Amino acid sequence: MKTYKEFIAWQKAMAFVTDVYKTTLNFPKEELFGLTSQIRRAAVSIPSNFAEGFGRKGNNEFIRYIRISISSLYECQTQLEISNNIGYLNSSDFKLLYEQTKEIEVLLRGLEKKLIE
Repeated sequence: MKTYKEFIAWQKAMAFVTDVYKTTLNFPKEELFGLTSQIRRAAVSIPSNFAEGFGRKGNNEFIRYIRISISSLYECQTQLEISNNIGYLNSSDFKLLYEQTKEIEVLLRGLEKKLIE
C-alpha cells in the first residue's frame, strides 16, 4: 500500500469518528467537556494513530501504533457502554457504533497479525 488511506481499517475508523461526532451532538451540553470530549478524542485517536504508525519506518513501529489504535478502540467501547448505561445513547445508536468498533477491531488485529508474520 502506498498510503494509509488505502487501508479498509483506516477508512472504517474514519467513518466511525464521523458517526461518533454526529451521535454525540445529542449528548447533554453539560457533558461537552466530560464524556462527549472523552469519547470523541478516543475515536479520533484510532485512525490518527494508525496513520502515524504507517508513516513510521518499519513494521515494528507500525505494529506498535496499531496496538495503540486498538487501545483507543477499547476505550471507545467502554465509553459507549457508559453512554448507553446512563441513557445518552439509545439502543440502536449504541448497537450501530459498538458493531463498528468490533469490525474495526477485527481489521486491526488481522493487520497486526499479518505484519508480525
